[in-house]
Amino acid sequence: MNPLKQSLADDIIKSMKAHDIERVKVLRNVQAVIKQIEIDRQTQLDDSDVLDVLQKQLKQRQESLTIFTDNNRNDLAEKEQFEIDIINQFMPAQMDDAEIAALVNAEITAQGATSMRDMGAVMGVLKTKTAGRADPAIISKLVKLALQ
Repeated sequence: MNPLKQSLADDIIKSMKAHDIERVKVLRNVQAVIKQIEIDRQTQLDDSDVLDVLQKQLKQRQESLTIFTDNNRNDLAEKEQFEIDIINQFMPAQMDDAEIAALVNAEITAQGATSMRDMGAVMGVLKTKTAGRADPAIISKLVKLALQ
């Protein structure tokens, strides 16, 4: 088992022993999504794949949080925020905007990218370099700005 999945499993056990039922529910939900993807793909997910799953789970919950907040459903918004906080504990430290911008500029220079036609190649490399540490939407926006 890879380190991230093992860390998730260990935290479930620790939370069960501490009788933290709400935390266990969230972690088991995430673990179930990971297992379902492994079954569907008939392969074991590595850490980068697990990070992708965690990012998607975070994005879903952040979208729900926005909707619940906009509709004054504070009870549901608090639940979503609780789940976001738990999942974030398994994510690597996020890069700040300056770090992302520097990485984008360095990659564009390294590849000699000059137009939007080069965006796919630049994004492909940056996605692997920033896996789980930066929002792909932000990276994409910065790459578009740099290549225009």
